[in-house]
Amino acid sequence: MSATWNLPTIDLTSLDRLSTVLSIRQVCIEYGFFYLVNHGLENDLAKSFDESRSFFSLPLQEKMKLARKENRGYSPLDPTLVSKGDSKEFYYIGPLADSTSANLNQWPSDELLRNWRPSMESLYSKFFGVGKKVLSLIALSLNLDEDFFEKIGAIDKPAAFLRLLHYPGEMGPHEEICSAHTDFGTLTLLLTDGVQGLQICRDKLEEPQVWEDVPHMEGAFIVNIGDLMERWTNCLYRSTMHRVKQSGRERYSMAFFLDPNPDCVVECLQSCCSESSPPRFAPIRSGDYLNERFKIQPA
Repeated sequence: MSATWNLPTIDLTSLDRLSTVLSIRQVCIEYGFFYLVNHGLENDLAKSFDESRSFFSLPLQEKMKLARKENRGYSPLDPTLVSKGDSKEFYYIGPLADSTSANLNQWPSDELLRNWRPSMESLYSKFFGVGKKVLSLIALSLNLDEDFFEKIGAIDKPAAFLRLLHYPGEMGPHEEICSAHTDFGTLTLLLTDGVQGLQICRDKLEEPQVWEDVPHMEGAFIVNIGDLMERWTNCLYRSTMHRVKQSGRERYSMAFFLDPNPDCVVECLQSCCSESSPPRFAPIRSGDYLNERFKIQPA
């Protein structure tokens, strides 16, 4: 079953901050997904998608020189996953905050793609800046200080990754080109090229599952809550299941996964538990949780 669902919209430049914070709380409780507008990247989107296309248009042998290591670099179409309905190739850019981590990133040569690396590093930094602003609003929505996630070390050298994705188009009989899942971490920021396909299932425990199409909103981020935020909030804020359905058209997207510093301990927030609603999860180190999830569901 499927329907169309217009997500709630959050304006990052709204002067009515209280109203914005209350809206964030409502959408995170009820939906776990929302559009984000006036985020400051509007003028960068066309160029960023052009540069993503330029990378994926390279010959496979050139892309394979940057084959994924340490969760950075290129992953080609995997025939074993295509047969299961996961038809995409992607390229990961990891944290830039310190030289040790930044040096793990892999880049095409400037001769191959001129100025591609600085453009992508700039895009990563802009995504990260938007993500930090959203986290501040989420903190306020949970009756916490707006710098709460900074104070606990969650975004001090976070495990934040930018993922460029390319779905080639018609790839066999499967309904899905990205199978149903929830995101592992804290927060995901998604941009798409306008080709439809994203669907969400508001109640992941319901049978049969009801899938709703998410319409494209020009220039807007689609933001969703991840599993670690669901744990932090004792399931008050929901990590919503989603997938990408095949449209028969080539599709490009960019996803920024703002996950905590691996050493950050995720435990139930005091504002989200009580005697009548005790913590549902034991405290866990972020890196341990993410590593365990990767074993169960490869990225």
